[in-house]
Amino acid sequence: MFDTSRTTEVLREMQSYKLHILGVSEYRWTGFGQLTTGTGETILYSGRKDDQHMAGVALILKKGLKKALIEWQPVNESLIRARFNGKHTKLSIIQCYAPTNDANDEDKDAFNRRLLEEVDKVPAHDVLCVMGDMNAKVGDNNTNRERVMGNHWCGDLNDIGERFSDFCLENRLIIGGTLFPHKTTHQLTWLSPNGKVENQIDHLLVNQKWCRSLFDLRACRGGGGQLWAPHF
Repeated sequence: MFDTSRTTEVLREMQSYKLHILGVSEYRWTGFGQLTTGTGETILYSGRKDDQHMAGVALILKKGLKKALIEWQPVNESLIRARFNGKHTKLSIIQCYAPTNDANDEDKDAFNRRLLEEVDKVPAHDVLCVMGDMNAKVGDNNTNRERVMGNHWCGDLNDIGERFSDFCLENRLIIGGTLFPHKTTHQLTWLSPNGKVENQIDHLLVNQKWCRSLFDLRACRGGGGQLWAPHF
């Protein structure tokens, strides 16, 4: 059931970057559950119900952080939600694995509807982070999207990116990866298998109320893929 080799690699990267919480898309574990690793991390996961090792999402908490966990909800193979006690307020995280741009409109709409249901369950005073592989290219222009995009972007807008931006506008969410000036290598999050094509399709969103609490956000690379390293 569990891909121990990939889990070991992911944990190694998490420890290397000194992350407190790591969200994983396409984790490929089936069913849902919670377990503790040999080194003390807690893994919360939500996958498919048909024993097919596809899609799947997970949240990995550093050793000792489980005591801050208030609740968590495995939604489906594309979404998982968790809530934590923080020093000044509570933090809600929704980890995502969105349909690809080639998916049909019904699947894209169904994902957005379910994500909206989960966003609506988050208390208004919480810091909300929606993160993961959104398969969304938000483009190189924030005209009419100034409320959700900063001035630092890359790539060309695609269909999911347009839907994604509209979702952010409707729900007062800020696209964190566009807020901070970084080299392109610290913005791009996806590399094609042939190594020739790069895109920014993974994102971290924060609710507008708390966007000034996000001090920095950059993409970091490792053997297990690309990840966002936020600094609150």
